[in-house]
Amino acid sequence: MTLLTIDDLVVEHRTPGRPAVTAVAGASLTVAAGEVVGLVGESGCGKSTLARAVCGLNSAAKGAITFDGQPVTPLGLRRRTLTGIQMVFQDPYASLNPRRRVGDQIADGLRVSGDTRTSPADLLERVGLPRDFASRHPHEFSGGQRQRIAIARALAAQPRLLIGDEPISALDASAQSQVATLMRDLAVSSGAGLLFISHDLSVVRLIADRIAVMYLGKIVEVGRTSEVWADPEHPYTRALLAAIPSPDGLGVLPAELPGDVPDPASPPPGCRFNPRCPQVMDICTTREPDFGPVACWLHAPR
Repeated sequence: MTLLTIDDLVVEHRTPGRPAVTAVAGASLTVAAGEVVGLVGESGCGKSTLARAVCGLNSAAKGAITFDGQPVTPLGLRRRTLTGIQMVFQDPYASLNPRRRVGDQIADGLRVSGDTRTSPADLLERVGLPRDFASRHPHEFSGGQRQRIAIARALAAQPRLLIGDEPISALDASAQSQVATLMRDLAVSSGAGLLFISHDLSVVRLIADRIAVMYLGKIVEVGRTSEVWADPEHPYTRALLAAIPSPDGLGVLPAELPGDVPDPASPPPGCRFNPRCPQVMDICTTREPDFGPVACWLHAPR
């Protein structure tokens, strides 16, 4: 069953005296119940903006977001209609209230969900932490432990959809795969969907059922993880995979993607990837491809 549908979503950031920045420029994506979808791309491509729109934290200029059959609209101070969507944020040091005990923060979610049978200590145990951590404050924990606490707090609300917004980027390498795998296991075991946002394709490969590749506000390729990894079709996807370091002991540096991501306030005409694409054609500089699952003129329908 499709849980989340993002249809041609456009999100703009506006600053007085400056042109509007289109952070998400017509993205479409779905997440099914019990499915893990990895959303990948370089920094600044719009991944986090899309996630915030799904949570109702950013307004959509165009397009639509549907969650569990209902349209998602921006959150207000008194709205609780999106408690079925919970996000684990990037920075585990900023996402928890330093003045409150972690058990009290987890209890907030339990009250929202109406769960009177589960205790904060139960949820801490579920994410692999000792039960007595509930009486401590956030400053007493490491980054990996804080992120596990943030996951426990998100699970307390019994979400249908869990979003990880770069939840492992602030962690050391030893904790990254542990936290990513934990999020996958907990989401799948509860029947929830998981939208996992990261620029680390190696970790996404381990946990995602499908991969969506985003570039400058657009989804350029979507497919089963094994298929995208074995046979990437979009030149940008191939460039991302080629940039992954290989621990083969040969000392060969990964391929570098030339150029920088263009300014989203002034994107190039045609395909947005054309200034950096090694296979650019004349049509790429004048017309934007608008088809899937690969938005590239090399794979235009015939």
